[in-house]
Amino acid sequence: MLRLLWLFAVLDAVLLLDSGMLFPRESSSRELKELSGLWVFRADKSPNRNQGFERAWYKSRLAETGPVIDMPVPASYNDITQDSTLRDFIGWVWYEREVVVPTRWITDEGTRVVLRVGSAHYYSVVWVNGEKVTEHAGGHLPFEAEIGSLIRKDPARPCRITIAVNNTLTLETLPPGSIQHMNDPVRYPEGYFVQNIYFDFFNYAGIHRPVLLYTTPKVYVDDITVVTDFLDNTGLVRYQVSVKGAATATLKVTLMDKDGHCVASSSEASGLLKVVDVKLWWPYLMHKNPGYLYSMEVRLMAADERSTYEDVYALPVGIRSVKVTNTQFLINNKPFYFHGVNKHEDSDIRGKGLDWPLIVKDFNLIKWLGANSFRTSHYPYAEEILQMCDRHGIVVIDECPGVGIKDIRSFGNASLDHHLDVMNELVRRDKNHPSVVMWSVANEPAAEMQPAALYFKTLITHTKALDPTRPVTYITDSNYARDKGAPYVDVVCVNSYFSWYHDPGHLEVIPIQLNAQFENWYGKYQKPIIQSEYGADAVPGLHSDPPMMFTEEYQNAVLRSYHDIFDQKRKQYVVGELIWNFADFMTAQGITRVVGNKKGIFTRQRQPKAGAFILKERYWRLANETGRLPPWTKYPCPL
Repeated sequence: MLRLLWLFAVLDAVLLLDSGMLFPRESSSRELKELSGLWVFRADKSPNRNQGFERAWYKSRLAETGPVIDMPVPASYNDITQDSTLRDFIGWVWYEREVVVPTRWITDEGTRVVLRVGSAHYYSVVWVNGEKVTEHAGGHLPFEAEIGSLIRKDPARPCRITIAVNNTLTLETLPPGSIQHMNDPVRYPEGYFVQNIYFDFFNYAGIHRPVLLYTTPKVYVDDITVVTDFLDNTGLVRYQVSVKGAATATLKVTLMDKDGHCVASSSEASGLLKVVDVKLWWPYLMHKNPGYLYSMEVRLMAADERSTYEDVYALPVGIRSVKVTNTQFLINNKPFYFHGVNKHEDSDIRGKGLDWPLIVKDFNLIKWLGANSFRTSHYPYAEEILQMCDRHGIVVIDECPGVGIKDIRSFGNASLDHHLDVMNELVRRDKNHPSVVMWSVANEPAAEMQPAALYFKTLITHTKALDPTRPVTYITDSNYARDKGAPYVDVVCVNSYFSWYHDPGHLEVIPIQLNAQFENWYGKYQKPIIQSEYGADAVPGLHSDPPMMFTEEYQNAVLRSYHDIFDQKRKQYVVGELIWNFADFMTAQGITRVVGNKKGIFTRQRQPKAGAFILKERYWRLANETGRLPPWTKYPCPL
C-alpha cells in the first residue's frame, strides 16, 4: 500500500509543463513525411552576419538571394565542403527545402500539420512560405510548430521551409562562449573575430537531426507521463495522458506485452495499471532478457459539431525502479555498477549529424565491450539513440548541454533561466525512457565560485520537481572541500586525469591520488561515487616501452592503475566507472590536440586500440562477478 501511495504522490508532484514533445510515430491516425536529404544552403558571410535578415532572404527562394550550395540534412555543415572558412564559420547560415504536401493533409481541416526539427545548433528561426512560424534557443533538443493554416492559404503552392541557424555562443547560452573581436589592424583583417569556447570538442553546427512533417487529428494526445515500480511480481504503471483540442474526450489506455497481448487497461486520463507476472526492464548483462518493453496504446475519441476525431499513439514502456542509498545505486532493488563509456555524437564528414550506420555500429561495439551504460556527454543525444538504449538495456546518464560554465557571468539570472528552460525541454523529451536513470545538469562547471551554490541548488531542486523519480547530479572536477553544488546532488560524479593533466607522465602517483580523491569525497558527503571520466590520449599505432605519454602502452597503464583502485572502492561506495572516451573525436585546433582528442579506446573510425581489449576483459569480468549474468553468456562471449 505504501508503494502505491508513493507512486500516486510522485506523479501528482511532477511539475507539469505547458505542452508535450512526444516522439513522432506513425499510427492509424498519424502520418509522417521525412525531409532528410539535400537542402539548399547559404552562409551569411556579410561583415555583420545579418544580411539575410536585412534583405529578408526568407521571403523568396534562397537561390534568388545569391550563391547557394547543396547541403545534406541531417549533418553538420562544417566538414562537407573544401572551404575552411565554412568549417570554422560563426554566424547565421540558411537552409531551404520545398516540399509537396499530400492533398489530404490540406483539404482536411480536421488534420493538424506539424513541422518538427530534431535539433539545430544553436539558435534557429523557421519560416514557411515567408511567414515566421517559430524560433528556438539551444541545440540538441527538438522544437516544432503547427503549420496547417499556412499551407492551406494557397493549396497549389509548394511548401517552402526556410530555417536560419546561428552557432554563436555567448556567456548566457548553453554551452557558454564569447566572441572576441581582434581590432589590431597590423595583425588581423578588418572585422576579424573569433569564437572562444570553454569545452574540448568541435563546435559543430547546422541541422543535426531529422526535419519532418507529421500529422495528428485536431483533437489529439499531446503528452503521456509514466512512472513505474513493482511490488513482488506485480508491475505498477502510474500514467497521465494530456489531451489538446477538446475539453472532453473518451480514452482507452491499453498496456500490451511484446506479443501484443493486453495485460492491463483503463478508460481514465490518469490512473494505475497493474501488471501480473511482470517482466521488468533490466540492464544489459544483468538479466537473460534485458530491455523488455511493453507498449502503452492510448486511443482517443472526441467529437464536435463538425466532425469526429480519433487519435492513436503507442508509447514503449519499461517497468523498473531506480533508488540511491549512501553506498549503492539500485535498479529493481538490485545493486547496479556502471561499467561503461562516455561518448560524443561525432564522426567523419557528418560531424554531429544523425547517422544510423554509425549508431548501430556503436551499439555493437558497446555490447562487444561488455559495457552496460554510457553518459550523454556533454549534451542530450538523439531520441533515436535513447530508443536503442531502451531496447538493448543500455543504462543512460542523461546530460544537458551545461558544459564549460567557467565564467562568473554565466552564473547570472539570464543564464539560470535558460538553463532551467533547457532542463524543462530535456525532461519533457526523455522522462519516459526506462534507460535514463539519472539526470546530469552540468559538466565541470566552476563549482568553487560562490554563485555556484545558489545556481546549482536552484537548478537541481527544479529538476527534481520536474522528475522526482530519478536522482540528479552534475559532473565535477572541483576540489571536494570547495565544491558549492555537491551538497545538492544525489550521486557524486568525479572527473580526474591523474598522470595526464596533473603530474603528466608520472604513473606512480595514480594510486595515492585516486585513493585520496575517493576517501575525501565520500568522507565529506557520504554519497555513492561514480568515476565519470578518466583516461589518457593514445595515438593509434604509437608505441613505447617503458610507456610514454600518447602511446597505446601509456593509455593501458593508466587504465590498469585506475582499475586497481576501482576494485578496492567498488566494494564500499564507488558505484561506477566511465572511460573517457569511447572513440576519438574532433576538437578545435590547438597545440595540445593533433586532429582531435585521442583519448578514445576506439579510433574515430571505430577501430580498437589496445585499451579496448583491456576494457573488454575487465567489463565482462565485472559482469560475471555480479552473479547475475546468465551462465550461457559467461566471458568470453561471442557477440
